Amino acid sequence: MIEFTCSACGKRYTVPDAAAGRKAKCGCGEVLIVPAPAVATLTPDVNQLIAAKIPMRARRLIADDKQMTAAFANFPLIRIYSTTGDPPESYQIDYQVHSLDRGKKAPVPREQHRVEIQLTADYPRLSPKCRMLTPIFHPNIDTATICVGDHWTAGESLVDLVIRIGEMLAYQAYNIKSPLNAEAAMWADLNGGKLPTDPRSLHPAE
Repeated sequence: MIEFTCSACGKRYTVPDAAAGRKAKCGCGEVLIVPAPAVATLTPDVNQLIAAKIPMRARRLIADDKQMTAAFANFPLIRIYSTTGDPPESYQIDYQVHSLDRGKKAPVPREQHRVEIQLTADYPRLSPKCRMLTPIFHPNIDTATICVGDHWTAGESLVDLVIRIGEMLAYQAYNIKSPLNAEAAMWADLNGGKLPTDPRSLHPAE
């Protein structure tokens, strides 16, 4: 059984393990997300998670959390800034990558970036919602969206998606044929010899 309390009023609840990851409304009006069972009862073994009757999406969130923590724990170019939920349903990721910001007359260098990745109720069937929290000048990124959906499959790991966004920031990956930012697409088309802005590998060492 899962025991948890409302963060607003402190009321205690006890629910079956199968309710992990579901949303519920407390009597005080606060919307709650049922947490996963205590970490001590879990292992990374998928078969054990299935045997515990944890819903598929919750199992995926638990696996993502473990993989993300292991991949970026000691990686200087990408790190997890913060998470929301237990297991996390939202991540803020910091990148230390040479990229570009909009300048007055031409793009200017920018090295520090923050991205928000939200794992929606339809995840992993549908791609996460990804957006920049810091300025960027890129053909496939605007103020509201990072264009990752066209290449998303449910089998892609969240770690791979985080790396793919980093490769976009580094201009190792961009598409000028269907841009979100036409100005950035035109600049990239005319300045291909200056790209990528950062050639370093964004894959953490295993």
